Amino acid sequence: MSIPTVSVIMPAYNSRRYVGQTVQSILDQTLGDFEFIIVDDGSTDGTLGVLQQYAAKDPRITLISRPNTGIVGACNDALAQTRGEFVARIDSDDVAMPNKHARQVAYLREHPECVAVGTFVETIDPYNGVLERLVHQVEHADIDRELMRGRGFAMVNPSVMMRGEALKRVGGYRKQYETAEDLDLFLRLGEVGKLHNLPEYLLQYRQHYESINHTKHDLQRNMKRGMMEEAYARRGVPMPPDMVFTRMYPPPKFEQTCRWGWMALQKGNKKIARAHAFDALRMHPMHTGAWKLFLCAARGH
Repeated sequence: MSIPTVSVIMPAYNSRRYVGQTVQSILDQTLGDFEFIIVDDGSTDGTLGVLQQYAAKDPRITLISRPNTGIVGACNDALAQTRGEFVARIDSDDVAMPNKHARQVAYLREHPECVAVGTFVETIDPYNGVLERLVHQVEHADIDRELMRGRGFAMVNPSVMMRGEALKRVGGYRKQYETAEDLDLFLRLGEVGKLHNLPEYLLQYRQHYESINHTKHDLQRNMKRGMMEEAYARRGVPMPPDMVFTRMYPPPKFEQTCRWGWMALQKGNKKIARAHAFDALRMHPMHTGAWKLFLCAARGH
């Protein structure tokens, strides 16, 4: 078998609602020279069935299914199967733009000192409504400075493509930092080469109630201190005394649903606004806020 240019790895767990769109976004890449290694991490909601349908149709897909071990185990199982020069990450609820891999491979080929390249991302809601277009640091020094302050979103994990040899050199993902494994990896990659973000919106990053950022924010915060202490020790510099590991407080589900509905309405996405309004009414049928959103969405303004 010929060696592919890119190995795409994707852990999947109970993402039946979104995973088909994610897989299709990879299969539709303009750079077709890739292998797609998917690890179903013990899903119980029908995700595996969706993945099996895609794997049966496209020989570039290698599908692994086994009991749940968590995202680090799934990613490292996928990494063990990679053969490509470059490794691209994707999460099973996000959407890659068709030219994403082509743009990243071109950058890595033109910049041999770079070991990982991410992209700008726009956030989307459960109905594919665009929420925000996020701006990230572009150059290595600025990205690394943010990472050393514990800001993992300096590089958005599912947007990143890495050199396979650099990824293996630093040891891949580490289990002790599960749920914040991306920050740990980028800190270590930044010690063996340059990091970069393409200032192009090449990934749609899904926000929904089951995402790790919504369900495991306390766990992420608690492990960051040890991770950052280790990173500063590796680099032989003291950790700043003003380092703060603040807790993320995701809004309650009803409040978040209404917020998404109003954002959709402001952008003129009446259909999506109505979908969120119906969700809000199902949660709280007598809530005035839900009815206000519903009436405004029904009118379209």
